[in-house]
Amino acid sequence: MSRDWLSVATLKEATIVQRMIGERIETADRLPPAPRVAGADVSMKWRDSMGPVHAAIAPVDGPAATATAIPPFPYVPGYLGFREVPVLAMAWDRMAASGGPVPDLLIVDGHGRAHPRRAGVASHLGVALDVPTIGCAKTLLCGVVEGEVGPDPGDRAPVVHGGEVVAMALRMRARAAPVYVGIGHRVSLETAVDWVLRLGGGRRLPLPVRLAHDAANAARRLAEAERS
Repeated sequence: MSRDWLSVATLKEATIVQRMIGERIETADRLPPAPRVAGADVSMKWRDSMGPVHAAIAPVDGPAATATAIPPFPYVPGYLGFREVPVLAMAWDRMAASGGPVPDLLIVDGHGRAHPRRAGVASHLGVALDVPTIGCAKTLLCGVVEGEVGPDPGDRAPVVHGGEVVAMALRMRARAAPVYVGIGHRVSLETAVDWVLRLGGGRRLPLPVRLAHDAANAARRLAEAERS
């Protein structure tokens, strides 16, 4: 577990850490036969780069754990992990401290290896926590989609950056824009796509991400109500 990578002082240090994370990512499957799956997402006030971040880890089969904190790093495109991952790690620690089982697999609302330095939020979180992760993002951060994504659920096309396939553009439901599914840590791309599809439920985003999204928003609303 590399918790030292949750906090950096400068952009130069952040770049070095991201490159180290990119080198530590495991791209082969290291999952138990029936993993306990959870989603991970954050919520914050729109355009408030200085305010608190509200994070949630939401298992499919149990209650979510949440945390709220002022992010230790400013908003800089491409360095979102240093704002979101420390608070997500706090939510993870709360879940672990509750005495129940922790998830075996996290599906993160964000990118994994589809990142200029191969260290998106999903990869950053997976390497920091030493847990398998999948990235499931709504927009591209880098790379291009090669070919066309067909119109039917399950249709896909590779996302290529620097000559490497870093994610898969995946149609989750007809007439909906694709999502971009990628390796976070300790999950192959094929397995990542399989899990996202398996938990889609006919929606654009898989169930774990939707649960985490709702839990993070609920934590934000509660914090805002307590401050008012």
